[in-house]
Amino acid sequence: MRSFASLAAILFAVACTKPATPAADTTVAQAAVAPAAAPAAETPAAPGWVVTVLYNHPKDTAAFEKYYAEKHLPLFQSKAKEIGITKGILVKFTSNADGSKPAHYREAELWFASEEALKAGMATDGFKAVAADLKNFSTGGTIVMVGQETR
Repeated sequence: MRSFASLAAILFAVACTKPATPAADTTVAQAAVAPAAAPAAETPAAPGWVVTVLYNHPKDTAAFEKYYAEKHLPLFQSKAKEIGITKGILVKFTSNADGSKPAHYREAELWFASEEALKAGMATDGFKAVAADLKNFSTGGTIVMVGQETR
């Protein structure tokens, strides 16, 4: 079993992805059927699993952003399919609600279809390669959390 520090470093690597491109609207108009027939109820997707990474403020934000955009994100994108991310969301914080400096610089949410998919993704060579790249740009440290969506 990996130590927490190793797990945190690996999970942080996943956080360095561009957000998934939104899927086109796949809503299909219901065809007219006999008046008494009701449409089949949709089965809601199972709750997903998320890795949330909070990036602390880096020592040099310009250097962080340059490396992140030009090196790290392309590396992650080349490994994303192997890792099995279903959705990624990146946030760059601008301020706290009161206008003060935010406690964190960025956030990344990395979504997986299941806990098993999350664990399998973390075990891939692609995931390990992305994690190894962190030392090249992450100078402020991170907070990494794993959770399950609740309803």
